[in-house]
Amino acid sequence: MIKKIFSSNKKAYYNYEILEKIETGIVLLGYEVKSVKKCHISLVDGFIRFFMNEAFVENVYIAPYKYVSTHILDYNVKRKRKILMHKIELRKIYLKSKKNGLVIIPLEMYTKKHNGKIKLLIGLARSKKRHDKRETEKQKNLIKEIRMYF
Repeated sequence: MIKKIFSSNKKAYYNYEILEKIETGIVLLGYEVKSVKKCHISLVDGFIRFFMNEAFVENVYIAPYKYVSTHILDYNVKRKRKILMHKIELRKIYLKSKKNGLVIIPLEMYTKKHNGKIKLLIGLARSKKRHDKRETEKQKNLIKEIRMYF
């Protein structure tokens, strides 16, 4: 299955250890969809918060669409956006995050070629310590050196 990635949160892979990945839907307005498809989006500071039986992604930057209608004057670029998941999945991930002290962060926003719906990949993550970050840097550098010689 071919997918087109609009944005990826590379900083999340550096700062967190991703334990589990879950594909979800996201509720966007029409002009937000157009802006996302032009890759005017940043997932860097985003996080998932739960209210009642719903999950919302917060602090995700979607730039205002250039050709938006004039009746939309007060567009908040980092507004809360609802995540679409089954209630059972929602409850499972909520309990895992509360039980183990984990965080839920957005990792990628993409579309699959066969249906064109925008999906959000979220990850259940544990924060890395400073020595863990150094270890991953050493491994990356080692892999680069090996590729240079072979």
